[in-house]
Amino acid sequence: MSTVQIAFLGATETVTGSRFLITSDKSKILVDCGMFQGVKSDRLKNWDPFPVEPESIDAIVLSHAHLDHSGFLPVLVRDGFKGPIYSTHYTKMLTAVILRDSAHLQTEDAKYAVKKGYSKHAEPKALYGEEEVNKTVPLFSEATYRTRTQLTEDAFVTFFPSGHILGSAFVELEVAGRKFLFTSDLGRNNHPILSNPDAAPTEGIDVVITESTYGDRTHEASEALFADELNAAFKRGGTVLIPAFAVDRTEVILMKLRELIDAKQIPNVPIYVDSPMALTALDYYREAITSESHEIRENIHEQFHDQDPFDPGTLYQMRTTEESIKINEVQGNAIIISASGMATGGRVVHHLQQLLPDPKNTIMLVGFQAAGTRGRSLEEGQKQLKMYGQWIPVNAHIAKIGSFSVHADATELVDWLKPIPRPQQVFVVHGEPDGQRGLKERLENQLNWYVTIPKSGQVFTIN
Repeated sequence: MSTVQIAFLGATETVTGSRFLITSDKSKILVDCGMFQGVKSDRLKNWDPFPVEPESIDAIVLSHAHLDHSGFLPVLVRDGFKGPIYSTHYTKMLTAVILRDSAHLQTEDAKYAVKKGYSKHAEPKALYGEEEVNKTVPLFSEATYRTRTQLTEDAFVTFFPSGHILGSAFVELEVAGRKFLFTSDLGRNNHPILSNPDAAPTEGIDVVITESTYGDRTHEASEALFADELNAAFKRGGTVLIPAFAVDRTEVILMKLRELIDAKQIPNVPIYVDSPMALTALDYYREAITSESHEIRENIHEQFHDQDPFDPGTLYQMRTTEESIKINEVQGNAIIISASGMATGGRVVHHLQQLLPDPKNTIMLVGFQAAGTRGRSLEEGQKQLKMYGQWIPVNAHIAKIGSFSVHADATELVDWLKPIPRPQQVFVVHGEPDGQRGLKERLENQLNWYVTIPKSGQVFTIN
């Protein structure tokens, strides 16, 4: 029987840079190809040579579009990868949007750093640009949910809906007779737009690779807090800035805002979505709802069949740079939703510059904030924030709302994994050290599984 190995090339002791390489005598399959984000020591890994020749990889399996799972694809293509990239339909569409936006932001940030002279590098440059993205997008090959697709002579993949974002999947990968289950980013059963994740497959799973973003905690119900924080800001005469992931989180926030406005729980204030990527993603969500995609909850089709579920009547879609700049003129009660969700880049950084010094305003954190990001600094109470070479005082109110997470928490992960007969090997990835250790302990104590937390670059043989 062919030797099968799995190499952990990312998402080890961190939530970013998901990259897992499975090899047999006949195949070399990469599951996810993410960019490292967050702390500088992680970000620098994006510039390291890939540990195997990209052209030697037969195929890439992409679980979903988020940058920490897809953002390294253009580098791999630039350096020689020419094989197919398998994904679901909406992952293909959204990844193209995300990669183009990433290339644009990197290019613009490098130009701005040169212009302002605040970079420590003599010649700041982007990791990749539009040219590399244009070479990457044509390599995508669409796969259908719940359908076994052949990748190579001895490798097969099946995508299952994971309820994390539109197009997202957990993945069953068969290589040389060994069956791997990658949870990727597993969603929850209470997503307001997407259908629940499929149940975990239980037949013949040899190896489980599970995320652990919230592996050491459970989500608190804080929806009432969301309305309370909004009303408190409006009472002060302030503006609310919500750094939000462009794909899915923006849609979830908009739908909740419409619900609160329709119920007259908050005033009908102007809502500005200031992210071209978020607006493009919003159009794909609208398309999925209109076409009655099976990824969308049935009640959404019924409730909003003849109207826009994301617009309470005061939605402004700011696509151009000029439109974005005009938001600076906004005084008083308004909501600005802008990317990126961890405030690492994008238009949200300019809004933070404008709004942070004024105590009337609220910065509302509605998602996971990785170590080393501006969002994490705000979450931890830092009194000043560096942006574009300047230190900006943090006088605005910082609110943390945990109810919008689309990652399964520790209890939800264990409950989802529980039906699987004890696998040969279990690996906990995609979490900070506390999250990884927390989930490892739960799986060992509650399911009696033997669990490994892999180190970066570690390779394991699967018998």
